Order: sequence, then structure tokens, then C-alpha cells
Amino acid sequence: MSWFQPPEPLLPDFIALHARFRADAPAAIEGERRLSWKEFEQATARVANGLAALGSQPGKRVALLMDNSLETAVSMFGILRAGCVAVPLNVSISDDAVASMIADSGARVAFASQRHCDRLQALAARSTAVSGATCIGIGASPPAWIEFSSWLAAQSPILQPLAISPEQECNIIYSSGTTGVPKGIVHTHRCRMSWAFECALALRYHSGCVTLCSLGLFSNISWVSMLCTIVVGGTLVIMPSFEARAALELIDRERITHGAFVPLQLERMLALSELEGRAADSLQTIMCCGSPLPISVKRAFPVRFKCQLIELYGLTEGLCTTLAPEDFADRIESVGKPLPGTDLRIIDEDGRELPCGTVGEIVGFGRLMMSGYHNRPDASADATWVDGIGRRWLRTGDLGKLDAAGFLYLVDRKKDLILSGGQNVYPADIETVMCQHPLVQDVAVIGAASAKWGETPIAVVVLKGAIGGLTREALLEWTNARVGRQQRIADVIFQESLPRNPNGKLLKRELRRALSHLKY
Repeated sequence: MSWFQPPEPLLPDFIALHARFRADAPAAIEGERRLSWKEFEQATARVANGLAALGSQPGKRVALLMDNSLETAVSMFGILRAGCVAVPLNVSISDDAVASMIADSGARVAFASQRHCDRLQALAARSTAVSGATCIGIGASPPAWIEFSSWLAAQSPILQPLAISPEQECNIIYSSGTTGVPKGIVHTHRCRMSWAFECALALRYHSGCVTLCSLGLFSNISWVSMLCTIVVGGTLVIMPSFEARAALELIDRERITHGAFVPLQLERMLALSELEGRAADSLQTIMCCGSPLPISVKRAFPVRFKCQLIELYGLTEGLCTTLAPEDFADRIESVGKPLPGTDLRIIDEDGRELPCGTVGEIVGFGRLMMSGYHNRPDASADATWVDGIGRRWLRTGDLGKLDAAGFLYLVDRKKDLILSGGQNVYPADIETVMCQHPLVQDVAVIGAASAKWGETPIAVVVLKGAIGGLTREALLEWTNARVGRQQRIADVIFQESLPRNPNGKLLKRELRRALSHLKY
């Protein structure tokens, strides 16, 4: 047995240590509001103490339905410092999805931004999970709610040491949508520290980094940039919502060095920069992920902004590859190699490993892997490939191939996922809603090119029998009133039938090919 027992510091420990050794350094910025590391530590301690006073003991789940703000970051990491489990919800999902995810997670406390308080209040009338939760809202009105600012101010800024096990749950991030069974991705504290360390190294973070968070803080893309920044003691700059000109101005004003973006954001900033003849010269290394990055943007953005661009391919479930700037010249069509310590294989439909250059499903094995899907052993099993020595690997559902040097090339999209504005949109959720219409017999939702969102959902519909009277406009309106904002369809196309194989499987690839000329 070792004489000394080296610690395994977790995210709550890093926040406390930064408050001691980087007390006056900036930790988080939103507009004119700034928190030093000491102030950030005290604010998150107040949240942790407040949750304990409400009876939220370690291991309890706490939901967040919050827009980007300092309060969101403080709440999120305050939850972790309490030993509780953060459950950040996508603010653009439907009300039914919000209720479903709160119920599935078992959250008994929920934080909400001011504009989402009414949503939860209305849901409480028809959801026992929501009505049974203690709700803390920014600008909320008691007695039904606890008002965030006054509640926070009433708590002690001194947090007593709390033993948190590396194997405790850290967060649950949901990947599903409106009416389907939710799939909550569970990460432990140890897993999240692996994300922090490995991504910080791969994405070249350092203690002087100033990181722009312009995507929703509920997104795992934002979690990557926040984790990297926290572990090195850098500065988070939180943007309430993305707009290209505002982003460029913010980059200049705050001297942004790092950030996580989706391709559509880079395209908009690049177009505006070229139009206005401006380029932010403080950028050092930025990461882009979420959907395939056009080669033209890969080449143009680093030149225009004089920065390093790293493309990341990954799943919240726990697999990442990066294409480093040094490899752009020779492997620009690739998504790079797995992070150090992560293994990749390509398998066929029967689970057999495939040689280099052969297309198959991508599977991965490494420290970033989730514990599993919350309450979904069936989904966890479906996402598992077992190798020859009994190890469980993560199945991605993505098709790709490896070259002889170990670079990964994506061939097809993850199942039928639509990536709209950097957000995952699951067609099955929209299809479930549309099939509830009495005149809809069959429906397939696919992604179509969108100038605004990169991709947008459209629906190909087969009507029942010879029944008429349902117009494109009427079905559009009916559907979009019942799905989340990000899931709203841009078009309805009526057909006599949908392409299927002999086993009845819907062939969406054929639909995408036939309708690839459509632009929205």
C-alpha cells in the first residue's frame, strides 16, 4: 500500500482550487457582468447550499430549462458541487418532451430562465413530475416558485467539504425528442474529468484561454468547451444567442482565444468577415463539430482568421476523433484520429472487424464512454458491440472507414439524424406526431438543405385512401403546433407511397437522393 494516497480531483475540486490560486482571475463573463474565480466559487457554493437546504442530497437529479446566462453556468456547476446530478434540457424541445424528461430523470428540483417559468407552470397542471418538483426561476413569482436571485442571496457562500465519489453520476444529457421514449446519456464524475483532460489536450486549451460559449449550455458541445476551460482555469464568455456580427464583435472585445462551434456558425462568420473586411485576430484554436464541416470552410476559415481550426467528430455517448491543423493539408477529407487512449474499429453488420479502407459501422472504446442510457438497458444493449475478450464497445450507428495511417473518414450520417442549426433533430419524433393526424397513413421525415439552419426537416406524406381535403399548408400548421421549435418542418410533400425494402424497412436514402435538389 502506498504511503501517500494521491487524490483524484473532480470538477467541484477544480472550482474550489481555482478560487484559492486564481482568485482574481476572470472565470465567467456575460455582457457587462463578470465573475472572478473567487466569486464564481462563492456563487456555486450558494447554489449547492441552497439545494441541500431544499433536501437535495448527493445523487439527486436537478433539471435546468435555462437560456444562456451567468445564472445558468452558476446553477449547473453549483448542482455538481452539491453532489447532485445536472439534467440540462434543450430549451427548444416541446413542452411534452420537457415533462417527459423531467419524469424520466426523476428530478425533484428544476431551475428555469424567466421565459420558461410559464412553460413549467402550465405543465404542472398536467404533469405530476413537474407539479411535484420544486421550481426555482429567474424573476419568478412566489409562492408557487422560488425566485432565483433572492434565494441565492440567502445562502451561505461557504461550502463545507463534501466527499463525491468519481463513480457518482455527474450529468444526464438527453438525446431524444418530443414523443419518443427519452434517452438520457449518463456521465460519471470520473468520465467527465476524462472528457476535460483529453479534450483540453487535443483542443489546446491553457490557463490564459478565453472561451466563447455561443451554443446552448445544455449542449454537450458547450459542455466540452466549459469542461476544458474549467480544468485549465481559463475564462468562459457566455453569449445569450449566436448572431455572426455580434459574435465577431464579442471576439474582438473580449479577445476570445478558444471556442466550440458548428459549421453553420463558421460559415456565417466567414461570409460576414469577407464582406466587411474584418477578422478577429485574437483567436488561437477553435473546434468545430456537430455536422460535417465543408472542405471549403476547413481551408478558408483558418487562413482568414489566422487561427488553428480543429474538426471534431464525436458522440455525447463517448467517442471523439480530431483532425489536427497539421493534418489538414494531407487529410482534409478526414475527421482525424481518436483521442489518445481511445480505440476505434470498423465492423460489418454481423459484428466482424473490417480491414482498412472498408466501409462499416464505427465503434469505439475509451475513457469517455457513458455509463449507459438512464433507465434504458435496451438502448444501452443496442449501442453495444462486444469484442473477442468481452469488452463492451460503443456502437455509433455511423458509417465510416479507416485508412492505413489510422485516419477516420465518415461515409454516411448517423442513422437518419438531422442536424439543424447545430441541434440534433430526430425524425422519428416528428413522424410519431404526424402519424396521429387522422388523414396521414405514412410519413417519412428527412433533412433538406437550409440557408438559415444548414439542414431543416421536411416530411414526405402518404394520405389515407382517397380522402381529400388536407392541404400542405394545413398539415404544416397542424404539425408545427405540436412539435418543438427546432423540430418544425419546412415543407410537406405528398406521395402515393414511400420506398421500402422487401422487409418493409423505409429507405430514406432513396428519398434524400430524389429530393436532394430542394433548398429552403
